[in-house]
Amino acid sequence: MAFDKREFRNALGCFPTGVAVITAEGIAAPLGITVNSFSSVSLDPPLVLWCLDKKSDRFDAFTRARHYVINILGTQHSEISSRLAKQGQHRLDGIEMVPTSVGLPALADAIAVFECESHAVHDAGDHVILVGRVVNFFRQEAGAPLVFFRGKYGALAEA
Repeated sequence: MAFDKREFRNALGCFPTGVAVITAEGIAAPLGITVNSFSSVSLDPPLVLWCLDKKSDRFDAFTRARHYVINILGTQHSEISSRLAKQGQHRLDGIEMVPTSVGLPALADAIAVFECESHAVHDAGDHVILVGRVVNFFRQEAGAPLVFFRGKYGALAEA
């Protein structure tokens, strides 16, 4: 039996994930990308990870970045998420941003933000795993997370 990549992807989509936008410095201006592969790694030292497709048009910018910012999206961010998920769509124009201590912008209304310095990049098949050391973070006291499940956006009710 041949391994069906599409069915494998569909099966992986049965695991609901949160959605994040990562920002880093681009050639002319900061840029962003949507990911659903964010995870905590360690509390001491404070490490997080996310994954990036090697075919991404933003691959070099993110794998070479000394710093990046991870923005955890709320339900109000589905349009931003969709836009920044597409190849060639990486500009942050029209998105309300705030400055961070690492010199990169964060989404003004993200439900949580992690300012990171690059800690490691690991090869992982057709992706790389980027590990960041969190140097600063902040979070909102309220807000429902944007969730991705079976190829569609959804939401969890706030606890």
